[in-house]
Parts: sequence; structure tokens; C-alpha cells
Amino acid sequence: MWFAVKRLFLGSIMIAGASAMLLATDRTRSGIPGMPRIAVLQHASVPVLDDGVRGMIDGLSTKGYRDGETAHITVYNAQGEIATANAIAREITDGRFDLVLTSSTPSLQAVANANKAGRTMHVFGIVADPYVAGVGLDRANPLAHPRHLVGQGIFFPPSKVFGTARQMWPSLNTVGVAWDPAQANSRRFVEDARVVCKELGIELLEAQVENTAGVREAIDSLIGRGVQAVWVGGDITVSNAIDTVIAACRQARIVVFSQMPGDPERGTIFDIGFDYYQAGRACGELAADILHGADPAAIPIGEAGDFVANRLFLNRKALRGLKDPWRVPDDLLPTADVVVDEEGVLHQRGKDKTRER
Repeated sequence: MWFAVKRLFLGSIMIAGASAMLLATDRTRSGIPGMPRIAVLQHASVPVLDDGVRGMIDGLSTKGYRDGETAHITVYNAQGEIATANAIAREITDGRFDLVLTSSTPSLQAVANANKAGRTMHVFGIVADPYVAGVGLDRANPLAHPRHLVGQGIFFPPSKVFGTARQMWPSLNTVGVAWDPAQANSRRFVEDARVVCKELGIELLEAQVENTAGVREAIDSLIGRGVQAVWVGGDITVSNAIDTVIAACRQARIVVFSQMPGDPERGTIFDIGFDYYQAGRACGELAADILHGADPAAIPIGEAGDFVANRLFLNRKALRGLKDPWRVPDDLLPTADVVVDEEGVLHQRGKDKTRER
């Protein structure tokens, strides 16, 4: 069903054409009454957001909303461009869609700002901390939200990430992070990481970036300041350039670890975080409940992390050639969902088959 979903990828050079494309799509639907029209907006093509959107589509399908059969579903991707996200948001909240789902904090913000009049029902997911997004939510009262806006947060505590890093090298004392201060989501992760690192006696060195193009320079600056590892938090700008981060750190013979599980073979030494597919699925099911008639005003802002499992990816091949003695302790290995061994063979927990690259 996922492959049947109509996907529209709008790059920054296509902003001017976004309106025409959406109008054309709308005309194809106007002759089929009774089928709800659903838009899904994700901010960029990174694994956790891809997984989240796939989960949203499956969650809708589970509750009866299947694209082309019982609903019209169109997925939009801003490809990491804020201007593109804003252009798409204005179009999909003009009343032609019955409901909009968003994946990521930037997508939540773009649609919420475009939809202040509440013309379209908006359900958000794959957002670490929606209360810092500036969209009218109250942490003290999860029921205090605009009637047309509801969803789920999924904040993964950096304490678990840095705790895992310390398990793999107890002498770790300096970690670098590049992050985009324009992202409220990223700011929350870094603020929490500062507290965690202080408690653990780890010095957290920071470099700010404005866009993906500036990530390599930021990582090089951190390496030049002597960091022993680089942490990739919940920052979409940096995640878009994760291959660049890994390449720079591999050249310097230091590790990269993240809290955004993606491709376990990409070169990070470990990734630990929530199962973003399941979080997306829960969000899709929530959207389906609203389409079925549930009153959004009676639904509190939720925490998907309360019922979504953690995932741990370990890459033992990434231990090769490091200048510091990182290792995978015996008590950590059995807890991993996916392990890439020293020869590059991928093992998945609960599955007999392995995959070799």
C-alpha cells in the first residue's frame, strides 16, 4: 500500500510551481465524493522521517483509510527547505484536504503557522518536544491546544545515548555536536545533553550550523578542537549530511554516534532511539480516529515514547582503525536490534537471515 501513495517531491526551485501542482491533483479528486483527502508533509528525506511517514500511511490503512480505495493520500517532501515547507503548508491548508499529517518539528511549525484559522485538521508526529515549537501548546495541560491541532511528542533522552557511549568507552571525556539553532527540536536536545554531559563529566563542544552545506566545516572545527567523538542528535539539518559527518570523523579516526536509528551500515558506531515507524503508525491511527469522528478537543497531546520501543543498532565494523579503544561490551550486544559484525555482515535480532555487504 505504501508504494501506491502518490508522492510529490518539491525542491526549492519548484516553489513557484507548487500551487499549480496541487490544483491539478485536486481536480483529479473532485469527481469522487465521500473519500477523505489526506495530505502528509515531511521536512526532509532522512531515514527516521521516511520510517515515520511509512508508519503514518500504514496506521491510516490499518483503520480503513487506504490510498486509492477508501482515501486519497498525497505525501509531500520539502527536501529540507523551510521556504518550500511554508509554500506547501499554505496550499495544503486552504481547505481542499480534510486532514494534514506532519512528520518533524519544522513540518509541524510550517503547517501550524499556515493553518491558524483552523481550516484543516492537523495531526502531528515524529516531534521530539512539541511544547517548544511555538504552536500554542501548554506543557502543564496537554488538553490545552487548538481544536484543529493535536498529535504526539517523542522525546528520546540524551542520557541514554551518552550512557551507551560511556559503556563502549568508559574514558570518553570530550564529545562534539553540530546543530542548527533555528530548530527548536535540536535546541531542546542540546540543552538536555549539556546537563547530562555535566553530570557524566563529559565536555560537550558545540558548533552551530545554518544549513546542510555548513556541516562539514562545523565538524572539521570540532575535530580541530580535539573531540573524541561526534554525537548527532535530533537535528534534521545535520542528519541530512550524516554521510559527510561520518566521512570527516573516519578520516580523523574518531567515532560518530546518534539517537536517530537509520541505516546500521552507514558508519556510525551505534544509533539508539525510538522506533520511528511505530511512532508514525500511532500517529496515523490517531488521525484515522479523528476522521472516524473522535473529538480532537478531547484528545490530549500525547507522548508516543510512552508506548514505542527503543531500538539499538551496533556497528562493530566501525571499530576498525580508531585511535581510541572503543569496544562493544558483552552485556550490550544482546540488547541490540541490529548488529553489523567485524566483517560487515548484518544480523537482525529475531531473524535467522543475515545480510552481507
